[in-house]
Amino acid sequence: MKIADVKALSDSELHNRIAELKQEKLNLRIQQQSGRLERPSRLTEIRKTIARIQTVLTQRKLEAKKA
Repeated sequence: MKIADVKALSDSELHNRIAELKQEKLNLRIQQQSGRLERPSRLTEIRKTIARIQTVLTQRKLEAKKA
C-alpha cells in the first residue's frame, strides 16, 4: 500500500486496516513457525504498511493539535 493510498483513507478505515494487517501478520508468523510460509517477504511488507499507517495517523493527530 502506497503512502498516497494511506492518506486517502479516513482514520476509522486506517484503524480497521491496522487490525486486519496485524491479524494477517499473526497468521503468517504461525505459518512461518510450522514451515509452510510461501512468501516470507510478505511479513516485511505488512510491517512497513503498518508503520506507514501509524505515521499518517500520528501526523493527523499533530495537525489537529496545532489547529
